[in-house]
Amino acid sequence: MRIVFTSLASYGHLYPLLPLARAARAAGHDVVYATAPEFHPAVEKAGLEPVAAGMTLPEAFGEAFAGDTRERHEVPREELARGIGRAFGRVMPARFMTDLAPVIADRKPDLLVYEMGNPGGAFAAHVAGIPSMAHGFGRVSAGDLMVPIREQFTVLAEEAGLTGNSAVFWDHPFVDICPESVQAPEFVAGARRVPLRPVGWSDGGELPAGVADRGRPLIYLTLGSTGHAQAHLLAEAVRGLAALDADVLVATGPAVDVAALGEVPGNVRLESWVPQAELLPHVDLVVHHGGSGTTLGAFGAGAPQLVLPQGADQYTNADAVVAAGVGAQLVGEAMTAEAVRESARRLLADSAVADAVRRLAAEVAGMPSPEEVAAGLGAYVG
Repeated sequence: MRIVFTSLASYGHLYPLLPLARAARAAGHDVVYATAPEFHPAVEKAGLEPVAAGMTLPEAFGEAFAGDTRERHEVPREELARGIGRAFGRVMPARFMTDLAPVIADRKPDLLVYEMGNPGGAFAAHVAGIPSMAHGFGRVSAGDLMVPIREQFTVLAEEAGLTGNSAVFWDHPFVDICPESVQAPEFVAGARRVPLRPVGWSDGGELPAGVADRGRPLIYLTLGSTGHAQAHLLAEAVRGLAALDADVLVATGPAVDVAALGEVPGNVRLESWVPQAELLPHVDLVVHHGGSGTTLGAFGAGAPQLVLPQGADQYTNADAVVAAGVGAQLVGEAMTAEAVRESARRLLADSAVADAVRRLAAEVAGMPSPEEVAAGLGAYVG
């Protein structure tokens, strides 16, 4: 069977699809992965064949806000939402439709698997008359930000002749890596879910020394790899966590100048990057921004979470963490060093949180593996 996988060009959208794509290839299927050339090295490291399609997020935002010289904080909220809606709901899907057409004509796939942020894949498959299925990267957000995005790509879908409910991805099968207990209930009720265990993905690498051999709790702090990871937020969180009798490992990411964090106490270690998938099973508490990859990774690893959301779907992820009883959140001005310290102290000691974390980890462990799902992909062709 020939399969085209496609996702938006960002690691947060790319990585969740790699385990299933690799499993499909291992099962003997002819697999290619379509995304922007900048991300082809990551695809190749995963042992997959990349093909060019789409554009990067900065390119899409540049087109959506063409001619606007204002800084992001200077754009009124409603206008910003409309621009984001254009970028995700019109600019990128239209580009992917155009770029995927020759890929489909050349490869003649039996199935196209599109990441849920990339409905252009669904539109291209529909125009070409081939089956498609969606693939999630986390909880399906119903937040306010999705309204202008869905409005835009619903129009584009209708232009491509694809009608139906976009909120459940036009009734396409949906590979869902989010445990049902924390998935949006309205989505679970209406979607054709194909559960898949979330399998963390990273490019590989060694764990920092001492991670697996220590005598006190290990707290992992990350604010992701985007511009949200601002030095002052990390510094405030570090100040709070350093006061605990624990080791603190900080993944600063490429957006932060480590020097801007200044001197840190001896129980704090700064790393620009860590192999997160390999690290999480060793962690006693994850303090993070609420990105889907980190949220789901902590679910599977059985680690409580303190979420410090900064934007996008991070707020709904934080709400889901709290609702599941597996962590806490600090938003806006509530995020102070003292609040981080006390929240972390409570989460490390709270037996009710520990019980909830174990239950959720067991739920994740019981979800079908990538190999099991890959073995059944033929059922969605026809």
